[in-house]
Amino acid sequence: MSTEVQAGEVMAGSPQVHDESELARASQVGSDLINNVARVVRGKPDQIELAATVLLGGGHLLIEDVPGVGKTILARALAISIGGKFSRIQGTPDLMPADVTGTNVYRRESEEFVFHPGPVFANVVLVDEINRATPRTQSALLEAMEEGQVTADGLGYGLPEPFCLLATENPVEYHGTYPLPEGQLDRFMAAISIGYPDREAEKEVLTSQAHGHPIEELESVCSLEDLVSARVAVRAVYTAPAIVDYVVSICDATRRHPSISIGASPRGSLALLHAAQARAIIKGRDYVVPDDVKVMAVSVLGHRIVLSQGAQSIGAGRNLIHQILTSVPVPTDSGR
Repeated sequence: MSTEVQAGEVMAGSPQVHDESELARASQVGSDLINNVARVVRGKPDQIELAATVLLGGGHLLIEDVPGVGKTILARALAISIGGKFSRIQGTPDLMPADVTGTNVYRRESEEFVFHPGPVFANVVLVDEINRATPRTQSALLEAMEEGQVTADGLGYGLPEPFCLLATENPVEYHGTYPLPEGQLDRFMAAISIGYPDREAEKEVLTSQAHGHPIEELESVCSLEDLVSARVAVRAVYTAPAIVDYVVSICDATRRHPSISIGASPRGSLALLHAAQARAIIKGRDYVVPDDVKVMAVSVLGHRIVLSQGAQSIGAGRNLIHQILTSVPVPTDSGR
């Protein structure tokens, strides 16, 4: 019997989302997103589910892998699926902060400065090859990702709701790139890798694109209002005290591990909790089980830790999180 089944039996009768129709609608939004993206991203169900979980959890997503495996296609498919305003920013060394956030422009007729919003003012923003932008430009995204606004000349301008930033990067090629600082990595709810498709999935890719790309026919499957409502439902998912303690124990273990110099922050703990709640919704539950935490922990925490020595990489961070998960006891009751 799986951990999820055991936890589900133990936690039966936990406080639930008051409106079951809200739970059903939120779960349907997640299912529709997954099925729609799977039409163009073949053979990657786990990665698609993780991406949909981040969207429902109200976070931002970093997609990293070698060129040509579908990073940008996954990001575009997610953006199309939820509708709303979409913008794309191409990371280049000459990209300036104002090219991202916007700038004040003087109007002679009114003799005043007027703010012209940049491409970050959209519901879904794709920053392609984010690590090719300079640190100064990367830092322009920090406020947007954390607070949902940008500041220009001392004035704050709120971003559209919902707002989600999807960023891609190639972790192998270092020429002309600028590593993302820890502060920015910590603002991504999760980081995922696509990986090469298996033989059958690659055959499907070749066949489906013989006469055009299927993303050209992709349409939205939910409205912005549906996504906002789903995010509200995610926050109402019940999390037992034992589950909260489990999340804290995992993050605390990253701060004590001898191979880790900087462990997961409290922001990371919160991101893991919200990601677990979103996964519960996608699985049709209004309560979190230990498997929700375990499944999301690697993607949510792997990019947040800094290794004590050796080459710094998200892959190495994920391996350490796998080790930590085996050492932290899994809760066997609801903690009530």
